[in-house]
Amino acid sequence: MQRMTRIAFLRNSLAVFTAIALAGSAFAYFDESYAQASNEADDPRLDVIYVPTPHEVVKRMLEIAKVGPNDIHYDLGSGDGRIVISAVKDFKARKGVGIDLDPKRIKEAQDNLAKAGVGDRVTFLNQNIFETDFSEASVISLYLLSTLNLKLRPTLLDMKPGTRIVTQSFAMDNWEPDYKESVEFDATGYKGARTVYLFVVPAKVGGKWAMNAGERNIALDLSQAFQHFKGTATVDGKNTTITDGKLNGANIEFTLEIDGKPLKYEGKVEGNGITGNNWAAKKAS
Repeated sequence: MQRMTRIAFLRNSLAVFTAIALAGSAFAYFDESYAQASNEADDPRLDVIYVPTPHEVVKRMLEIAKVGPNDIHYDLGSGDGRIVISAVKDFKARKGVGIDLDPKRIKEAQDNLAKAGVGDRVTFLNQNIFETDFSEASVISLYLLSTLNLKLRPTLLDMKPGTRIVTQSFAMDNWEPDYKESVEFDATGYKGARTVYLFVVPAKVGGKWAMNAGERNIALDLSQAFQHFKGTATVDGKNTTITDGKLNGANIEFTLEIDGKPLKYEGKVEGNGITGNNWAAKKAS
């Protein structure tokens, strides 16, 4: 994001926040952290201003993402490190990595890490998130502007199906969240709320599939939009519509009408194959 764009964003935001405050409403950013962010807006290297995430929101983000001992957690734009440190210390993530472009934030995060007592399970990288490989992550957290979320989106969608992505305040445009929640907080005397969004990376199923269900051979032609898909099926030479197509990571479900009856199919996508109870499919194209 260009410097002028960031400064214009900041000025416009401050005007809006002031109006809200005058109306008697508490707002998430209207605290000392926003004043700190104002001082950083003149750094031309940084794509976003730094606004710390309230601890109540940190906790709820990691709960919503269901972070646990088997997870590798990456925080993109990690600031003072509070989210990735909490993922490892409080939620027992196997590994945590924070990435931030601002060396001052990395130093602050490392200072906080030294006090956290989590050993070498957390690492902070002073790098550009668009130039760093984070494909090993099973959970990703981020607090970026919508424009940056959209720039990251193709990379996120190429990650392993089932990877959980948790964001706050800014969503992913027409990629609908699998879950969202307004999280209240009380920080530095100001009460507010931030919306937390959860996205689960869906398997890729668009295209033609050869499905075998018992004695029936069925041709599927699927069109996918993120975690939703639709399409047609050819059953015994007759075309029927696929309905209720949904993906949750690698888990797939859809309904076909066969012999006048709606039949629901559930299975798991593994590369170019899908396996379900009493049915399977292979990618044809």
